Amino acid sequence: MRYEHYDSLETRDPEDRERDFFLALPDLIALALRAPGWTAQLAGIDPHAVTTRAELAKLPVLRKSELVARQKEVPPCRANDFWGAARALFAAGFRSGDVVHNSFSYHLTPGGFMMEAGAHALGCAVIPAGTGNTEQQVEAIAHFKPSGYLGTPDYLKVLLDAAAKAGKDASSLRRAVVSGAALPSSLRQELAARGVEACQCYATADLGVVAYESEAREGMIVNETLLVEIVRSGTGDPVAVGEVGEVVVTSFNSDYPMIRLATGDLSAVLPGRSACGRTNMRLAGWMGRADQTTKIKGMFVHPGQVAQIGKRHPELGRLRLVVSRAGEQDVMTLMAECARPAAPLQEAVVATLRAATKLGGEVKFVDVGALPNDGKVIADERPLG
Repeated sequence: MRYEHYDSLETRDPEDRERDFFLALPDLIALALRAPGWTAQLAGIDPHAVTTRAELAKLPVLRKSELVARQKEVPPCRANDFWGAARALFAAGFRSGDVVHNSFSYHLTPGGFMMEAGAHALGCAVIPAGTGNTEQQVEAIAHFKPSGYLGTPDYLKVLLDAAAKAGKDASSLRRAVVSGAALPSSLRQELAARGVEACQCYATADLGVVAYESEAREGMIVNETLLVEIVRSGTGDPVAVGEVGEVVVTSFNSDYPMIRLATGDLSAVLPGRSACGRTNMRLAGWMGRADQTTKIKGMFVHPGQVAQIGKRHPELGRLRLVVSRAGEQDVMTLMAECARPAAPLQEAVVATLRAATKLGGEVKFVDVGALPNDGKVIADERPLG
């Protein structure tokens, strides 16, 4: 199969991409430091020293909860295809001259504007349908005959079902870029059987399109203007390729630079390259939320505290704090992978657990590789109700 690409950046050698990023990163940080918010966030940082991933990992991550407060003080600006959606649409087969039906919301969310800007950058005409008013949307599809759909995957099925029930022709729809909801394989197959090939993208309001599927559908390819790290939940420490962790993004947008923004989403890096010829990092897609803060015995415990235990005891592997109930009380058990378990080490970890969380708990050692690679650091197994 012959694949097309948005531009040559997508097929450059990964080492060239890495070199280009870290040649540009010091200037990006210097630019960001002109803004008061970034001056506070990166206080004491020498921009010209950040030239490797190891140096980047030393910078503090910016939590989305902190970002909202800072943006209230100084609202950010917007530019053409500000959110970088055009590349995702191109990878899904959208081309100049296409008519696109956009069912992402335009109300109190940038989703609709994000995708519309990308479609316009490609030269597509956009039907700004938004959400709701299904009957009117079906009428618009039958009349304008768009070839592309933008929106959630489940609402695309709603529109196709409504068109079939009303006897309206929606067969012009041939491709879709979907986001904002899960696309299970069963729904993807149903849409394909009805003539619509769907590709997913992963996007946030602050960063735009972070990663997207191509027609090869082998993971989500990171956008060319972003540098992505996967870190241990609750920390800023990068994990190994294949390990599930929190997505942290540095954006090379000169209008709105973002340095190590922790998205709160979980994912993992897939090994190798996409068959479509794009050479950038691939993500496994959205795999849950990283914020697993849990209230135990009236005290909040967060993943960062569990990570402290791992740093104190490097002989431990993957950790998981399991919260359950016994005797009408909360019970906390730290499951810890360990190649050489020993009683003195267990006693030391119990003490560290208490020091880190201010709560008593049990420690159980398990074999290396016994805990699932799902990014979960705190598992709340207490019954509901």
